[in-house]
Amino acid sequence: MYTVFDPGLADLAREILARHRAYLAGAVTPEELEAYQLDRFQATLEYVQRRSGLYRERLADVDVMAIKELTPEALAAVPFTTKDDLRVHGCSVASLPVHEAWAYYETTGTTGASTPSPRNNVDSLNTNIALTVHYEGVLRKFGAEQVMGVCGPSELHAHGDTFTEVCRNLGLATVKMWPYSPMVGFGRALRVMRELPVTALFCTPGTAVALAKAAVRAGTDPRRDFRVDVLMLTGETAPPSLLAHIGELWGAEAHLALYGSQESSVLAVGSVQGGLRLVPLLNYYEVIDPLTAEPAVADGDGVVRGEMVATHLYQGAKPMVRYRTGDLVRVQGGSRIEVLGRKADRLTLNGVDTTGYDLEQILLDGVGGYLDHRVLIDRRAGRDVVTLVLTGESPENLDSRIAACREAFDTELEIAVGDAAAVDGQAPVGWKTPRIRDRRLE
Repeated sequence: MYTVFDPGLADLAREILARHRAYLAGAVTPEELEAYQLDRFQATLEYVQRRSGLYRERLADVDVMAIKELTPEALAAVPFTTKDDLRVHGCSVASLPVHEAWAYYETTGTTGASTPSPRNNVDSLNTNIALTVHYEGVLRKFGAEQVMGVCGPSELHAHGDTFTEVCRNLGLATVKMWPYSPMVGFGRALRVMRELPVTALFCTPGTAVALAKAAVRAGTDPRRDFRVDVLMLTGETAPPSLLAHIGELWGAEAHLALYGSQESSVLAVGSVQGGLRLVPLLNYYEVIDPLTAEPAVADGDGVVRGEMVATHLYQGAKPMVRYRTGDLVRVQGGSRIEVLGRKADRLTLNGVDTTGYDLEQILLDGVGGYLDHRVLIDRRAGRDVVTLVLTGESPENLDSRIAACREAFDTELEIAVGDAAAVDGQAPVGWKTPRIRDRRLE
């Protein structure tokens, strides 16, 4: 509605919407996309050179117009931006003062000190329109009579504002019901879910599981007594086996909704094709070797694996230039992305390199009959050992997981049944639930 009061923003919104619809319809050629990305990359560089305290100094010697194509050679003159840059320089990274933003957010501090993440209307128009057009195909099939539960923090965080506006764009009713808030709580959240009823949840995987557990403790059945049709999950890594489990808990479809962060905003979105897709109208992407910072090389199947680097192609409150996210990703076909976790959280099990994402995928694939899980990693008698702790009376298909873990990682898997949330000794960090505890590091 704010665009009514600013004709320029109204025109910009229509332009952005038309561009995204054309792209999704296949009406943008590779050559047109390449030209658009180059033009917007240059625009971002010029914008931050003029407006950002950090980039004015950092990019002083960069000749923007000398970048004729977005190749590794051409980009070598443009330095990376790191998380440490954001922590050290704070608000001087931004290209606008806070009073010219429409909202001020901060990172939640899950990987260190919180960093400022203001956004203005240009930021929100670009990102929220992208989310809207991608979610439309996912959500429309559930009909028009939907009530969307937005279960995430709103204080200093974009979760509530973003998903509420996206649902509003689609004409869908929303209710903000963060169950960890003292104003709501799990009992009240579950009551609201049953009474309205709530048909969809925007939340983290951990919150979806916690709500299901609370429902069972209250004597109800998430599948029978609630009307959840779809879960849009974000904020944590979630391999397909975990998505399938969460969908089974609620008798609903479980989708990855968004990959991003407060500082990087929207990097990938859920799509009707399933999984997460990159959004090349929003960002220019690079995947680099996290150790050498050189471009990652595709394997024989065309899959590129490495650290995600992104440059915003829209010029709002705090555009980022070649931002090293610290996230390990796998990109297939140039657009489908799997987020494997933080590069600092890579695992080695008896000499086999892996990630928490791939470990959970192996351990949970096909397992049924449980509510919650945790993964413990120990070292005994010179060998790494994994323990999968499951909450539930009769977990199924466990023998196959023992064999799969041994084959994939040369590692023995032990199964324990109990209170998964109580055994790992880790409290939720920010609004995210740690599920893997590497006790070899303790």
